[in-house]
Amino acid sequence: MIKVLVADDQTLIRAGLAALIRAAPGLQVVAEADDGEQAVRLAATTRPHVILMDIRMPTMDGITATQHILAAAEPPPPHVLILTTFDIDAYVYQALRAGACGFLLKETQPERLLAAIHTVAAGDSLLSPGLIQRLIETFQPEPGTSTPIPDLAPLTSRETEVLTLVGRALSNAAIATRLHVSEATVKTHLNRAMAKLGLSSRAQTVAFAYESGLVSPRRP
Repeated sequence: MIKVLVADDQTLIRAGLAALIRAAPGLQVVAEADDGEQAVRLAATTRPHVILMDIRMPTMDGITATQHILAAAEPPPPHVLILTTFDIDAYVYQALRAGACGFLLKETQPERLLAAIHTVAAGDSLLSPGLIQRLIETFQPEPGTSTPIPDLAPLTSRETEVLTLVGRALSNAAIATRLHVSEATVKTHLNRAMAKLGLSSRAQTVAFAYESGLVSPRRP
């Protein structure tokens, strides 16, 4: 059973989403929040597998709430799926940097929304590697204006290598082929690297690879 938290400040939308999820097999609504602060509190007490998070909410917006939830979550962290009426690339970039696993418009068909919940619950990203790279190359700050470069010292050389290849949008299977190891080994190195760096999604890991300098948009 996949436990879901629904966070949206609009009562009718929140109730509609909750009703849709409750009617679907294998899904359970464990809480509903009407603002970001309440979403943070409820995520800590109910420990959902997936959070449907609106962006624009009073008290605390959905992106900030996502950051707080993932920073405080015990492993395994919840998978955050951003839902919004705003189809703006900057929001998508901010969401993936915060650790969200996917991004959907509220006008999305019910069947696609339910499928998206199952996708992110399984640990997969809802954003294609190509889209993630385009967003990073578009919105990454200019040199000298970005946040401090994260410390890569905790990583082993193999973990750094895997992280770099993930940043170049290679799948686990492609990385395994390139490094002449099994997919299970790649996954182990990636999970260890993400745990050491406090990363919660593959999309966030790609963003980290760029921001840390492991991958550059200016190099093939």
